[in-house]
Amino acid sequence: MPPVAVTSDPLLLDSLIRLVSDQGAHGAVTTFTGVVRDHNLNRRVTHLEYEAYEPLAVKALEQICEEAVGEWPGVRLAVHHRVGHLGIGEASIVIAAASAHRTQAFAACRYVIERVKQIVPIWKHEF
Repeated sequence: MPPVAVTSDPLLLDSLIRLVSDQGAHGAVTTFTGVVRDHNLNRRVTHLEYEAYEPLAVKALEQICEEAVGEWPGVRLAVHHRVGHLGIGEASIVIAAASAHRTQAFAACRYVIERVKQIVPIWKHEF
């Protein structure tokens, strides 16, 4: 399993945790899971449809991970984003960050989700 992926398959956070975990070297593993809500801006949502230009989206995710490692050396990251039809409660993105210390792991994880929203060419349609 690659550390960065755009997929139509259900997302597996445990797999990402295993990818970033390093027995003995990292004392902290933080995660983020974004899930589909049943509302947005006071409107009812029944499901979301995500679409992406996968090669460019993967490159952008890789770039974000490289940026984070540059800011927090030694951090290990994995991020998978789902595309296609997602129902309420399904995960649209999962991120795992591992570091020797929790401060860096939390910071890197937050950095990744904020940058994903800024630059990754994945489009969401609400229904």
